[in-house]
Formats: sequence, structure tokens, C-alpha cells
Amino acid sequence: MTTSARTDTPSPSPTPTGRAHGYVVAKDKQALINRMRRIEGQARGIERMIAEERYCIDILTQIAAVSTALETVAGILLDDHVNHCVRHALASGDEVVAAEKTRELLDAVHRYTRTR
Repeated sequence: MTTSARTDTPSPSPTPTGRAHGYVVAKDKQALINRMRRIEGQARGIERMIAEERYCIDILTQIAAVSTALETVAGILLDDHVNHCVRHALASGDEVVAAEKTRELLDAVHRYTRTR
């Protein structure tokens, strides 16, 4: 019986322009999904706290926790983007693709830092 090598990420499929779509390449995608589910639960908890007229400082503490959790997810995704998408675009030698991925990265960093 022969086995083929398994990869955790699919090969990008080309777009009509011939460029590849990006994929989340997190080392543990399920861990990111689990983090997002916890964040979703925390957000619902904050909604309940507001409805129950809980103490403002307690609500603000939970909001800070959700913000930190989201920043962690964003950091993981940004690392993946740099280490996969941008690195491969630069290594491809295609200046147009490299410029596009560099622009995307800078735009993402600017959006992320504007919200902080």
C-alpha cells in the first residue's frame, strides 16, 4: 500500500487573472477556530452583562479581554501572511505579484495600527 504525502493546506487555485488565492496557513487552524469561538462566547457574555446591568468596570474588563484575544488572532494571521503569502510572492521573482503582496501587507498593517 502506498501513501501520499499529506499537506495541511490546499494548493492555491488560480483566479481568472492567473494569480493564486491566499489561504490561512496557520500551523493549527483548528486552534484559531477555537479561539474565535471563545471570543464569540465572550462577546455574548458582554451582551448579557449589559442586559443585566452589571458593574461597568466588570464589563470593561471583559471588553479588554475580547480586544486582547482578537489582537492575538490578528497577530497570528499577520505572521502567517508574511511567512507564507508575502515570502512566496517575493521568492517567485514576479515583481507584479511581489508588489501586490507587499501593498496588501502594508495596507493590513495600516488598518490594524489605526484601530489601536
